[in-house]
Amino acid sequence: MAIPKICGIETEYGISARGQSDFNPILTSSLLINAYAKPAFKRVKWDYEEENPLRDARGFERAPAEGAVEDDSGLVNIILPNGSRYYVDHAHPEYSSPECSNPFDLVVWDKAGERILEHSVAAATMIMPEQQRISIHKNNSDGKGNSYGCHENYLVDRTTPFPDLVKHLIPFFVTRQIYTGAGKVGAENNADPVDYQISQRADFFEVEVGLETTFKRPIINTRDEPHADPEIYRRLHVIVGDANMSEVATFLKAGATALVLQMIEDDFLTDDMALLEPVKAMRAVSHDPGCTTALELVDGRKATAVELQWEYFRLAKKYAQDNEVDHSSEAVLDRWEHVLEALENDPLTLSAELDWVAKLSLLEAYRDRDGLDWDAPKLRLVDLQYHDIDQKKSLYARLVSSGKMERLVSEDAVRRAVDHPPEDTRAYFRGECLRRFSPMIVAASWDALIFDTGDEPLRKVPTLEPGRGTKKHVQGLFDASPDSSTLIANLGA
Repeated sequence: MAIPKICGIETEYGISARGQSDFNPILTSSLLINAYAKPAFKRVKWDYEEENPLRDARGFERAPAEGAVEDDSGLVNIILPNGSRYYVDHAHPEYSSPECSNPFDLVVWDKAGERILEHSVAAATMIMPEQQRISIHKNNSDGKGNSYGCHENYLVDRTTPFPDLVKHLIPFFVTRQIYTGAGKVGAENNADPVDYQISQRADFFEVEVGLETTFKRPIINTRDEPHADPEIYRRLHVIVGDANMSEVATFLKAGATALVLQMIEDDFLTDDMALLEPVKAMRAVSHDPGCTTALELVDGRKATAVELQWEYFRLAKKYAQDNEVDHSSEAVLDRWEHVLEALENDPLTLSAELDWVAKLSLLEAYRDRDGLDWDAPKLRLVDLQYHDIDQKKSLYARLVSSGKMERLVSEDAVRRAVDHPPEDTRAYFRGECLRRFSPMIVAASWDALIFDTGDEPLRKVPTLEPGRGTKKHVQGLFDASPDSSTLIANLGA
């Protein structure tokens, strides 16, 4: 039976600065994070011991290219009490959510990341010269040919053959962008010209399967870093998604993907929907806001992205009928069906639910009002402003405040998630240890905490089971442990 689909999202935010003639994105990102982080959390280092981005899920480990070894260990890299990781990655501030057990929670802690970045900008502004200001955008492209990622992670059973994941996920990932896309004016990376497209990332994918994340980007990423017990689990690292402002898009992106992964693990998917040219199809789907382009399948059939998504949905619906699924999966199925029906009939009716449709409606309103052609610079500014994390400037936030964009979670829940971890994954143990004992924590990672209690060697506490360390599991332990030495002793007992 499929294992629980514990999931998370890593978002690289776009960063720019006004009034800095010598703008350095790495230094500015470091300033941003340091301005936000409390001193007690700054001293806890990230533990890189178990990380190996060159280990490939296909069963081998690639040697580092000569002169191309990356070392991010010297950059700002902190763990927050909500269980997340906040750090500098590839010249961007990145927020990696804590592990979440369901797509509703993932929406909450992903939104908490936006608030953390917003608070970081406010904190940095207090210590910067008056003429200098930082802007942060939750998008995926700087418009100059550079793309930065929004990566999802899902807990997967190690015994599931990786070729099965590749076979079934490629057509799913190529076509799911019809509801996960963030929308974008124009094209990049030598793609065919287009006025407007569904996805910010589609133009940047060049191969079907591979280990890279920043060049020769693959539809299926093969990085094998489980951040959990490697004998039992793998972590599916998904790099094809856009960074979404829409809560509906994030919810459906994670929820539908989790259901497809459960079906793969349980050998429920037998239909072959393999695409003839997946990379070409990736761009074709994105460049067609009408969602009517027919894609060629290996077996000679042709189908639109909507039609292929209907196939995945129908299988997921039957899977749910044959297996016991939780409330969130039922909610995913209901939303998935509603969205596909609307995409099939009139995509523009989803302007209150999906990013790319909401943004397209905004852009068309500006075009009609001001008589703008699609190459007007103002439209690219509108595109960018949609993603501003400053709620006073964000066009997305304006839609929300005017009731024109649907929310799935409460703002109270998001505000609480800024400082508190989910209670039903190991993130609770990590976050609470940081809150209670951070002066005694030397380093931390997703799957371990290292304590210095002062009177004995450093003690490493493994957290290899993502589903353990929950509030239910460890609250009694915390209640009985007034200090870190007692916690270590009680863990040993």
